[in-house]
Amino acid sequence: QLLITSLAMGILSTAAGAATCESLASLRLENTKITAAAALSGTFTPASGVAIPDLPGFCRVAGSIQPSNDSNIQFEVWMPAVGWNGKFHGLGNGGYAGSLSFGAMGAPLKHGYAVATTDTGHTGGDASWALGHPEKVIDYGYRGIHEMTVKAKAIITAFYGSGPKRSYFASCSNGGRQALMEAQRYPDDYDGIIAGAPANDLTHIAAGFFWNELALLKEPASYIPAAKLKAIEKAALSACDAQDGLADGLINDPQSCHFDPSVLLCSGVDSESCLTAPQLTALKKIYEGPKNPKGKPEYPGFVPGGETGGGGWTGWITGTAPEKGLQFFFATQMYRNMVVEKADWDYKTFDQDADSNRVHAKLASVLNATSPDLKAFEARGGKLILYHGWCDAALTPLNTINYYHRVVAALGKKKAGKSVRLYMVPGMQHCGGGPGPNRFLATWTDPEHDMELALEKWAEEGVVPGPIVAVRNPDATSPSQSVRTRPLCPYPQLAKYSGVGSIEDAANFSCSASSRKTRP
Repeated sequence: QLLITSLAMGILSTAAGAATCESLASLRLENTKITAAAALSGTFTPASGVAIPDLPGFCRVAGSIQPSNDSNIQFEVWMPAVGWNGKFHGLGNGGYAGSLSFGAMGAPLKHGYAVATTDTGHTGGDASWALGHPEKVIDYGYRGIHEMTVKAKAIITAFYGSGPKRSYFASCSNGGRQALMEAQRYPDDYDGIIAGAPANDLTHIAAGFFWNELALLKEPASYIPAAKLKAIEKAALSACDAQDGLADGLINDPQSCHFDPSVLLCSGVDSESCLTAPQLTALKKIYEGPKNPKGKPEYPGFVPGGETGGGGWTGWITGTAPEKGLQFFFATQMYRNMVVEKADWDYKTFDQDADSNRVHAKLASVLNATSPDLKAFEARGGKLILYHGWCDAALTPLNTINYYHRVVAALGKKKAGKSVRLYMVPGMQHCGGGPGPNRFLATWTDPEHDMELALEKWAEEGVVPGPIVAVRNPDATSPSQSVRTRPLCPYPQLAKYSGVGSIEDAANFSCSASSRKTRP
């Protein structure tokens, strides 16, 4: 249901040259058709989605963009009727996109931001839309977010009579890939960008997913059932949890964890507490990562310590049953619809060398956001924050660290120190969840607890972000759901316990230089 306020039929801005909301229906923009322009407030319910309540008065503009003959990029822009803070907030998409991120629009709007979202040119959560539609793959790859951004800024300018003074983009996973694509390809689009767990090397990620799935599924005896994941995680924590001097259920720095999974080999009857030889081989392959036929590493593997939970390996790698993990879903969808272009392609025919090269050659230039060259973004004062959960079972956190190092090398330490930050999050799974403190975004509290506000303070005032306090269970109501706060430290620093006071309180930790010995 949509409630229209008494001031809805013509919100007027006081800025010179501003337009009424309804007049934006006739706004002319290149390759764009405005399909709705209305002043609204209260509860907004998308055609296919959950109702968003308690919205302040705002101007809703919807439209479609057609930069090619096979493009149909749906987008929406929401702009506060009063109290606009002069800023624009762009939203990204997870997975294969295919829907507008309505659920994420309310919070920025309530805090005074003009906000925009897009489906990147298609509908549906799989990749079937890509089969036979290369222009739609381009829209998904990089064009959709850029087109949304350009059109949103034009609409904002028309409505208020002036454009946004600052523009920010924050998203995770595929949205993190979109974020880096913006910084690399379109450095003028945003002043500050947050890229969480970025799927920026999408072609290597897809090939890596098959490496994991074939390790588990090519031979039935290799599959690791969900019931055995607890034993794996327990053994990893036993080996590495206390390496930072604190046994708290988290591996603070998996890069220095030298866990040997061979300790799990069954010495007698197979059980949930041990692994058979084929299962152990599969596990080692997943930790090691993809290799070419000569044994040369092609992409980093996963780190130990985040195997359990729906957001862990059960959800992503092993699945609840064979062929049920999300890595299997995303990889088969890409190869069937974008690479081989046969809907019935059999994943068991995947060749690690030939088919890895095939996906890179065909799609890397469209889907990957791996360039470390952020010189244009840095030169205009752009600020980038990367973050990744150490327990991420979807996308290996080591890839984000590797990309960060490449950016620092390309920019030079001095310039990188003024424009790029990386935060690794112990105990966090993919974009959230997990046993560690994992809430540090869009809290709208203060820069020490909100990465987005820290980014803005950096871009607008030159205050370089330091530790950011993350929280777990902020709404806890019982001791079994204890609130835990911890500082997230700018990489490569690590959070260190003072030895005094509760380990649940961030005040008893400080960030210190790392003395890690990197995993081989």
